Amino acid sequence: MTAISAIVKRLISSNKISFIITALVVLCATSSGDVVLSNGNYTWLLAGLTPFFFVFYDFTKLIHLGASKKDYFVGCLICYGILAFCISLVNTAIHLLIDPVYSAQTVINMMDVCKWIENGVIAAGLQQMFFLLLVMIFLHVLLSMQAHWYGWLTDAILVAIVCIFAPIAPLRTILTGFFQIIMFNSNAFLHICICLLLSAALSLAGLAVLKRKTL
Repeated sequence: MTAISAIVKRLISSNKISFIITALVVLCATSSGDVVLSNGNYTWLLAGLTPFFFVFYDFTKLIHLGASKKDYFVGCLICYGILAFCISLVNTAIHLLIDPVYSAQTVINMMDVCKWIENGVIAAGLQQMFFLLLVMIFLHVLLSMQAHWYGWLTDAILVAIVCIFAPIAPLRTILTGFFQIIMFNSNAFLHICICLLLSAALSLAGLAVLKRKTL
């Protein structure tokens, strides 16, 4: 646990660029019109940026310092959990405390769009947290595979799914249903369970990929 704790601290401290970029976007982003996106949603940018730094920068550094691949991956998962909680907390606070101030505009938050807020603030925050955790783990595994042929194959499959499923109505319905389950899901218990199951499955896949990963 001591090694993992040290890895977690190093991962968080080395992720300063992601924090700075996200903070600047949240503070500086402006929108015009009667309906605008909540600035709190820009905190999600941190979930999108972090896996890039963990995979392409921190992995090599930590392995050279003597960290094991397993400890590195566990440390990443812990960091993703911490960040998912913090992002969800900040966005929820902004949605509740700051968004209502803009009385002249209708402020839309993804918590509303995804129907999470219908379940109450606490349940909505948990849904957001586990969804963001799933996103970060997915990105981490996908980025980790890029040096291998199966990474390119996965990229091709994902692109093909979007390009083929989107234009064809029956297939588009399937794709829409998938996103309704993992994102636009008002059933808090079902949504959280699905996100956790997918996160666990992706984590196992990530460990398998990591075993093959070299410096």
